[in-house]
Amino acid sequence: MFGRLMNVFRGFFALFVKDLEKKNPEGLLELEQENLRKQIGAYNQGLAQHAGLAERLMGQVRKLEAEETEVRARTTAHLRAGNQAAAAQHALRLQTVSRELVENRKQMEGAEAMYQNLVKARDVSVAAARAKIEGLKGAINDMRMKTAMAEMNEMAAGMIGQIGGSGDTLNRLHEMVEEERNKAAGRARVASDALDMGDIKLKEAEMTALADQALADFAAAEGISLDGKALPTTPARSMGSASEATAQ
Repeated sequence: MFGRLMNVFRGFFALFVKDLEKKNPEGLLELEQENLRKQIGAYNQGLAQHAGLAERLMGQVRKLEAEETEVRARTTAHLRAGNQAAAAQHALRLQTVSRELVENRKQMEGAEAMYQNLVKARDVSVAAARAKIEGLKGAINDMRMKTAMAEMNEMAAGMIGQIGGSGDTLNRLHEMVEEERNKAAGRARVASDALDMGDIKLKEAEMTALADQALADFAAAEGISLDGKALPTTPARSMGSASEATAQ
């Protein structure tokens, strides 16, 4: 009975945690990034230990190579000097050193190849994880943007239904504005009808006639035809011009 109750509590707790994760995906992504950093750190520690092993093998190979050169030289010297017993001992040691050198070289090459493969695997895994994280960041941002747009659309749809309702302030304001505008248009029409256009048109005709007469008098005085041709000079104007010339 107690176990079943614990299972129910675990189920509720799992649902609660899952709901929190859905509401805050950025926090979950940040946690995964921190886990990735920790994993990379632990992997690098193991990689450093492997690199240390490879370095020790390299040092051992260099040491055996130096010993092999030295033992070979001693074997040759004793053999040339006729010391066959000493030469035989050094030759035996040379065989042992050569076998160890071959074995250590194989181990060193294997360790180096393993190190390179581990480095490559780390780089590929980290690149893939980072690409996935960047993709999740873009997906989260897109989700947030679409969620915000959906909320705005829902709000706009609700506002449209509310604004169109009876007794709405905007509807009352629209009715008041329309009523005042119609009243103003009616007053303008009444004022236009009350205006006496006969006197205005008569005044306009008089002004036009006076202007035409003034233009005709000016054209006659200047000897200019209204159709663009010069008029003949009148005798009075010629005598006046002669008198003016004599006076000058």
